Amino acid sequence: MSDSHIYLDNSAATRLDERVLEAMTPYFFDTYAVATSQFGYTLGVEAKDALDNARASLAARLGAKPEELVFTSGATESSNMAVKGAAHALSKKGKHLVTSKIEDFPVLNSMRTLEREGFEVTYLSTDATGLVDLDELRHALTPGTVLVSIQSANQEIGTAQDTPAIAALCHEHGVLLHIDATHSFPRMPLDVSKTPVDLVTISGEMIHGPKGCGALYIRTGTTFTKWMDGGFQEFNLRAGTENIPGAIGFAKAVELITPAETAGLAAMRDNTIARLLAIPNSQLNGHPTLRLPQNANVSFRFVEGEAITLHMDMRGFAVSTGSACFSRALEASHVILGIGGNHERAHGSVRLSFGRYNAPEDGIRAAEALTEIIDRLRAISPLGKD
Repeated sequence: MSDSHIYLDNSAATRLDERVLEAMTPYFFDTYAVATSQFGYTLGVEAKDALDNARASLAARLGAKPEELVFTSGATESSNMAVKGAAHALSKKGKHLVTSKIEDFPVLNSMRTLEREGFEVTYLSTDATGLVDLDELRHALTPGTVLVSIQSANQEIGTAQDTPAIAALCHEHGVLLHIDATHSFPRMPLDVSKTPVDLVTISGEMIHGPKGCGALYIRTGTTFTKWMDGGFQEFNLRAGTENIPGAIGFAKAVELITPAETAGLAAMRDNTIARLLAIPNSQLNGHPTLRLPQNANVSFRFVEGEAITLHMDMRGFAVSTGSACFSRALEASHVILGIGGNHERAHGSVRLSFGRYNAPEDGIRAAEALTEIIDRLRAISPLGKD
């Protein structure tokens, strides 16, 4: 992207931090061997030590033990692995699963695949802000329920769930809980030594780390079946040659996240939301306070999100309408429909998501551009004349 562009789609992908690349580089060109110790040569031992150190660093940030963290190719694989691995392992105990209607596609489509295999899935509704109703979750749990999968924060509207309360409820009923923390870790706290979650999806690409590297936390003692055949890597739970540069980069990216940076993103978010809601006929999507620090999502009546994003791009701003997956389709966002929005609200939604390389004035300039663009689009729309 040229220097003249302002990138505000950091919930789809983030720019790699140069310090992350610097940490990864030696493992492409110097210590590039397979991570192994049984063959005894130095490069292999050094590679294994580096992988172990990255695993320990990430596990510590999550409050986990190193042996509870399995490296994967990213959030999609981690969530597939969690949902299918737990469901298949516990299928003799029960075949009922619970999730919400606004989950990201790796979870939703894994659930749909399991339905075709004979599992029953309950899709929970949320309130108008995207919060799961704990009473509805409690009533959904049956003696045959083996897994609940609820994201810690939504990828599109930013709403953050009450993970400790959800975990306590699942723990009370003896049901495994998977948390998709792709968009919240490590900016929002989650300590698995204090919160009884069993499986957690995390990824590096949303925090200025490398694409193609994520991890799955699997609590010790969790009944689990691996779903990919091959070698014995990752504690015999995930086959395939380890992505050591990716693991190093992921750990470095997490190390670089600070409370001060996260607070700065939240301030940028709040300032931007306030300016966008000053536009007539606008509506915030998601919870007003319980939301990701980097996420602002607003719907504008009488205009199409696709038209807004195109006009914003012509002015040098990269924003999105709906989730990253929906940007390739003209379907209404399942998330906004899931919180009770209609098709007009869904199609008129715009998401701005901030990252390390955004300055506070980026949100201000984007809001000013959006104000002008929406006014112009409404002027030529038969629905927006009045």
